[in-house]
Order: sequence, then structure tokens, then C-alpha cells
Amino acid sequence: MISAKGMALIVHYEGMKLEAYPDPGTGEEPWTIGVGHTDGIKEGDTCTEKEALDWLRDDCREAEDCIDAHVEVELTQNQRDALISLIYNIGCGNFRGSTMLKLLNAGNTISAANQFGRWDKAAGKKMAGLTRRRDAETKLFLEA
Repeated sequence: MISAKGMALIVHYEGMKLEAYPDPGTGEEPWTIGVGHTDGIKEGDTCTEKEALDWLRDDCREAEDCIDAHVEVELTQNQRDALISLIYNIGCGNFRGSTMLKLLNAGNTISAANQFGRWDKAAGKKMAGLTRRRDAETKLFLEA
């Protein structure tokens, strides 16, 4: 389960918007609301802060399930939180096929941590906000 520290990291980098907005990387779909929630969202939708945080908890469960299904090594809470933040952003399919997962499952924690920075693009363009997020995830992942 994600900790309060992990939730705060996601909220910080995703932001919380109570009105639907288009994907920042493409300016189009998927429409997003709350804290990066996209399921069933369309232009003009609104939500409350409570709804946004409830959706975030639910959406984090999908990332947690992904970790439980594919990570074969024990994780610290900080490592788990960092991976949940990453998977929340890139999706389980991308994580499942990643070099990061292969390195992590091979027990090469430092090399796995160095893979966060590879996920700093949206629609093929490097995004400064994603670079900052990946740096924060890496730092959290390596924190004792």
C-alpha cells in the first residue's frame, strides 16, 4: 500500500485540478481530472477534492497490483512508493516490459534506480516536469 509520503509525491507532481483538462503532452485525449485521473473523464467534467483523492487511492491500487504481480524482490516502503508513482504515470504495461524491472528483479537496485530518468518524455518530447519527477522518484527509491 502506498504511504502518505508516496501520495504526497504523486499529488505534488501531478497537481490537483478540479476541472477536466487535456493531456499536457499532446493537448488532446486523455482528459484528466483530480490527481491525474483519466478513467471516463471528458471535457467539462468537475470533481471535489475528496473525489480527487479517492480516485488517486483507487488508481494507486492498480500500480500496487502491478508491482505485486511483476516485482520478485522485497521492496522498502520508499522503493514501493517511488515505483507506484512511476507506474501511476507510465502504466503497468510500460513498467512490465522495462529494463528497470529486469534489473530490479535481478537484484541490481542501483542500476534499476538509474532507469527512472529514462521515463521523462511525453509524446516523444522531453518534459522538464517529468525530469524533476523522475529525479524525486529516484531519490525516494534510494532513500534508506
